[in-house]
Amino acid sequence: MTMTEPGSEARTVEIHFENVSKVFGRDEDGGGGFRAVDDLTLDIYAGEMVAILGKTGCGKSTMFNMIAGLQEPTTGRVEVKGRDPFSQFDWFRGQIAIVFQNDRLLPWRTAIENVELGLEMLDRPPAERREIAQRWLTKLGLAGHENDYPHALSGGMRQRVSIARAFATDASLLLCDEPFSALDEITANRLRDEFSALVRENGKTAVFITHSINEALQIGRRVVVLRRPARIALDERLPETLSRDEQDAMRARIQTILSE
Repeated sequence: MTMTEPGSEARTVEIHFENVSKVFGRDEDGGGGFRAVDDLTLDIYAGEMVAILGKTGCGKSTMFNMIAGLQEPTTGRVEVKGRDPFSQFDWFRGQIAIVFQNDRLLPWRTAIENVELGLEMLDRPPAERREIAQRWLTKLGLAGHENDYPHALSGGMRQRVSIARAFATDASLLLCDEPFSALDEITANRLRDEFSALVRENGKTAVFITHSINEALQIGRRVVVLRRPARIALDERLPETLSRDEQDAMRARIQTILSE
């Protein structure tokens, strides 16, 4: 799908939500239940880095799961790359990579073997996947730790392995579910900057779920703030650099929205 924003050239829509609602636990008559997403319409364009921000329970994870094809909407339409990610789930092998809140490394595999995992699932030849995995570990500062098992790595190093695993598959769309929230702030800041740079350098589209205003402003070139149940309260594209005063003003604006 290609659309044109006012004042801009045509851009490819990577993720499309059209009047999407998601209700859990409806009774047999269609009543009751918990409404996690309510009539949401949103387009995310190829090459964008979008931070989805909101308080716990606002529907961020439900949106994430619908993009990943793990849940289908109750009403409305979700498309990723012009396809239904739920009904065409198998087509998306190698198209989407996910970085989770926890690194989810397999403890019986070394760092390089963990990075190779997605490539194995894509049936890449052993020599090719080893070369790709090594390249990404080196790029993420883990040269010399290829044969270390997860228990021998720090939390930041394990998350670097997880990021290397995501980039190694060369998926064009990266979904990130609060991947730095379990790290200390110094390590998290460094990884956010490195991750953002890698997304830009490699021309990826990234959707970054967070509940931290500071993280959203640091990593997102576009910030979407949600109110419960998953209604858009703010959708703002940010310049490449923000002055301290601009950051403070945006932070205060988002804080006001989240406090309402």
